[in-house]
Amino acid sequence: MAKRKARVSDETFDEFLANQGILGACEERAIKELIAEQLTEAMKTQGITKTAMAERMKTSRRQLDRLLDPATPSVTLDTLQRAASAVGRTLRVELV
Repeated sequence: MAKRKARVSDETFDEFLANQGILGACEERAIKELIAEQLTEAMKTQGITKTAMAERMKTSRRQLDRLLDPATPSVTLDTLQRAASAVGRTLRVELV
């Protein structure tokens, strides 16, 4: 039985995701994960509980949980700005 050599593709991972029609969704989820991770770390560093964070944001604990959950896709810029402000940070959005 002859062994077949695996072919290496010149396609990048981004191109693969784009060809599958999921590049945008993957990028959005990755960005959301990064923001959630940064907020969680800032809360931990400052000793801010989720309840206190929700109070600072003038929202519910449930809404904060949705913000920190990367699987929840819909988050407004206003919510992100309030979260950043609640941990003493600023939100920067840029087009590249």
